[in-house]
Amino acid sequence: MFVASLRSLSLVARFYRMKGFYLEKNAPRWIILSLDFTASVVSLFLAYLLRFNFVISEEELSQFPIVFTVVLLVKAIIFYIFKPYIGIVRHTSISDFIRIVFSALTAGGVFAIINLVLFLSDRHYLMPTSVIIIDFLLTLFLMGALRLAVKLAYQELKRTSGEKIRVVLYGAGESGITTKRALERINDKKYEIVTFFDDSDSKVGKRLEGVPIICGNELENFLMNNKVDELIISTQHLETTRKSDIVELALNYKVKPLSVPPVEDWINGEITVKQIKDVRIEDLLGRKQIQLDLDKISADLKGKRVLVTGAAGSIGSGLVNQIAKFYPDRIFMLDQAESPIYEVDLDLREQYGNTVGQVVIADIRDFNRLESVFKEYKPEVVFHAAAYKHVPLMEDNPAEAIRTNVLGTKSLADLADKYSIEKFVMVSTDKAVNPTNVMGASKRIAEIYCQSKEAISKNTKFITTRFGNVLGSNGSVIPIFRKQIEKGGPITVTHPDITRFFMTIPEACQLVLEAGTMGHGGEIFIFDMGKSVKIVDLARKMIKLSGLEVDKDISIKFSGLRPGEKLYEELLANEENTLKTHHPQIMIAKVRTYNFEDINQQIEGLIELHHSQDDMQIVKQMKELVPEYISKNSIYSKLDNQ
Repeated sequence: MFVASLRSLSLVARFYRMKGFYLEKNAPRWIILSLDFTASVVSLFLAYLLRFNFVISEEELSQFPIVFTVVLLVKAIIFYIFKPYIGIVRHTSISDFIRIVFSALTAGGVFAIINLVLFLSDRHYLMPTSVIIIDFLLTLFLMGALRLAVKLAYQELKRTSGEKIRVVLYGAGESGITTKRALERINDKKYEIVTFFDDSDSKVGKRLEGVPIICGNELENFLMNNKVDELIISTQHLETTRKSDIVELALNYKVKPLSVPPVEDWINGEITVKQIKDVRIEDLLGRKQIQLDLDKISADLKGKRVLVTGAAGSIGSGLVNQIAKFYPDRIFMLDQAESPIYEVDLDLREQYGNTVGQVVIADIRDFNRLESVFKEYKPEVVFHAAAYKHVPLMEDNPAEAIRTNVLGTKSLADLADKYSIEKFVMVSTDKAVNPTNVMGASKRIAEIYCQSKEAISKNTKFITTRFGNVLGSNGSVIPIFRKQIEKGGPITVTHPDITRFFMTIPEACQLVLEAGTMGHGGEIFIFDMGKSVKIVDLARKMIKLSGLEVDKDISIKFSGLRPGEKLYEELLANEENTLKTHHPQIMIAKVRTYNFEDINQQIEGLIELHHSQDDMQIVKQMKELVPEYISKNSIYSKLDNQ
């Protein structure tokens, strides 16, 4: 019978399609209300027929005018209160059926009360109690069936008409169901949900709202043998490596991969099609969420005055947002870039109010300005993220690298010690390991100074954190590639074999906070960066994610290694080894120690060379400070042969 009903719906849908009707306009509410009243009359009449075995007595028939008048009047009032007619019928949902249930239940209750009142006053009942119960059940059935029939007819009409977008959903959980329903509500596009894929054995082989669920391992075979336009990753619990594999399969078979945002970003527990976004390369390079020791971090930061240098930058602003979650007394956001730090301040105010952040416009190379900041704001914890970081620029401007990365760090470290700051956490880079460029060497010198400062400081713990490239940070490779793709290419890669480690901004900032909490002073913490990524592979994947073809739509051009650039980056120097910590993604680098007096004298001599603007002499002095600094593809390589 059900199959026959579906066939009838299919015939109705085809009739409407042949006549040019598409049921896209919403039916007026008065029509739905009229149909509900009709259903009420029919259900009441059928209730009497069923109650009296299709033979209604003259006495009962004589009461019909009064009974039907009262019933319709009561239901009119109840329909006005519960409004079961306000939903769009073709998109009927559970909430619409709940309104129908409450309406019918309330009406039955009112009729029962009327019967009781009439019985207590020794009058004839309005209608038999059995009629009230049967009428309740029939009202539910008829009003629900009406809406279900319209919804099925509409879906059949959409399924059999026009060009369809064939979609498969990966994830047959609540998120998958919600995504399916969101797609079915769209009028300007016709989506056909072909199947669900899921990795759960308990779901495979079953159906979800009429759509089959297939094992995730069958994805490639399915894409190979079926036409699919889009693959939407709807599950919220998918390992990054698995997600990357799924996206790779989709791209190989020219299927557009999309993903559903986290549940917390949904609106009132629902998702809209506009929120379903293209998969971004950042989604495929991240890793499992980091587990932080929130209690320790909170104990370190709650109620504290925290200074963040370079707060307008990618890491600095990320640190500000992470620190704000732990209820500090105040975050002093220090930077010299006026407009970017203004944006960071606006974002912080929107999320946490006006009392958390304080913008400090200052240059870390200006000692007097920095000292006034320490005197006025009295910070208790310092996170030092301000630095020059671009390898090619610093290779051409070593004097400025020294002035910012070395002098700026030295000034902050000296003031932190002078004003008894509890912790000074410096953000360093993997380019400081066996440096091959000015930037990496300048950061290594800054590390050495902080390390040696720890040995003589009585009040301040000096801690260094070291990690690789950060996804989406200013000037990083991914935003550059994205701009090149938008312009039609080519994408420029320096070398076909070049690789890099990547980490997301939130991940890097969280690890900095965790390392800062566990540090006792003098450590250089290094982070587990996962597997290194071949940059040319990353470029190819970004082209495919943009819906384009490599070498056909966008070409890849190799420009050659830049001065000071490494093919492969390291996290530890050759002579170093590591110690484990309680956190599996954080290790301590065992490095050689330095005498503060000797290092301080050498670094002050290096800083003095800034006035000479003699690049060769500056780099020569840097190499004496960092013997492992061997220039590559640089004019300073000749200094290594002397």
